Amino acid sequence: MAILPLADRKIAVTLTPPEIAGSAISGAGPEAPPANPQVASQPPSTIALVDDDRNILTTVSIALQTEGFATRLYYDGSAALKALLDNPPDLAVCDIKMPQMDGHELLRRLREKSQLPVIFLTSKDDEAEEAQGLAMGADDYITKPFSQRLLIARIRAILRRTEIARRDPAGPGPIEALPEPIRRGRLLIDPARHAVEWDGKPVSLTVTEFLILEALALRPGVVKTRNQLMDAAYHDDVFVDDRTIDSHIKRLRRKFRLADPQFAGIDTLYGAGYSFADS
Repeated sequence: MAILPLADRKIAVTLTPPEIAGSAISGAGPEAPPANPQVASQPPSTIALVDDDRNILTTVSIALQTEGFATRLYYDGSAALKALLDNPPDLAVCDIKMPQMDGHELLRRLREKSQLPVIFLTSKDDEAEEAQGLAMGADDYITKPFSQRLLIARIRAILRRTEIARRDPAGPGPIEALPEPIRRGRLLIDPARHAVEWDGKPVSLTVTEFLILEALALRPGVVKTRNQLMDAAYHDDVFVDDRTIDSHIKRLRRKFRLADPQFAGIDTLYGAGYSFADS
């Protein structure tokens, strides 16, 4: 199989290889070693790819391995769910439209037991799918056809945010000043532990949701534009459109209303952005 340059190529492959060099596609594919290993003292991050299209799995896996990632490949949502729970990777990239178990059902069941970061792949015009995926707890979505450079940038950004959130302040290494908890009325944000409470009740947020909420709570009453919230949540000049931020805000409100049906802590200024109401 001929491989074209990877940097900016869109995913539009029509060949179906019998097997993938360095990776085994199956219901529970083994981890593939990266083609360009990272520093030996730091094992490569493992990315699970879940898609019923073997061509996409082939191309994306090769691109990720070239960037120093290890990959696990699944084209069956049911088998992927068991593997993601039994032996979690660092991040999963999942298609939505798959037979047997689609991406939404896979994510729903995954979120019952895990906060594993998930990026959804969606068809370009399926805005409803994008919104539903974000509402269910996906950390991000990318529309097909997509640039491999964009996908890799998104993966790196989410992995960095996840690592910061998981870092153990009491672990080995130099002692660093921990960020102080942020209290705004009934809201408590603990950045060091990536924890959020409302009226003393814990609220479980993804890394992206946490960073958006933190950006709003740091300046209560001040309207943050969508671009400012994108910068707070994504960094690295990774492009996301306005619908992504709007969907994250809807998810935040929905999660807080599970703890308090009268929650009204996030205000919308139409045409401008969002602010946190310190009450």
